[in-house]
Amino acid sequence: MSTCIFPGRFQPFHTGHLMVVQGMIKSCGKVVIAICYGDAREDDLFSAEEVREMISAALLAEDIVDANIVDVSDCEDDAEWVDKILEAAGNPEEVKMWTGDDDMKQIFETAGLAIQNISPVPGFNGTEIRKMIESKDSTWREKVPAGALDVVYGKFFKE
Repeated sequence: MSTCIFPGRFQPFHTGHLMVVQGMIKSCGKVVIAICYGDAREDDLFSAEEVREMISAALLAEDIVDANIVDVSDCEDDAEWVDKILEAAGNPEEVKMWTGDDDMKQIFETAGLAIQNISPVPGFNGTEIRKMIESKDSTWREKVPAGALDVVYGKFFKE
């Protein structure tokens, strides 16, 4: 079976992301979650370390131990970025990239990689969840899985 790679910023890691990982576990030989980071973007709320902590805690809460989490820094050249992702994943021979982002699809297709299209999960949008967190709208808690919830809460809502 192939190595399946799920790249993203995961700002924050939400239940839609967790659902994708659960699907990957069922159909992939090896699962790699690639945290993509670089110069902080204006809408980033979390560092790569905090994202790793969120993902690790969410997977642990779901008893998912078969996923590898890697960090991949951004770069200007798309081909170089793809090479970094593949290297972080251990340079697997058979790869399928899991993404719902049209720009990423184009980059991975140009590199000759297989794509598994991810359909958006209604109600789980990172931009909207970030807005909820920033505005202290408590409904964000319904969108973030256990474990990851603790990381977000600890960063933004501790007294």
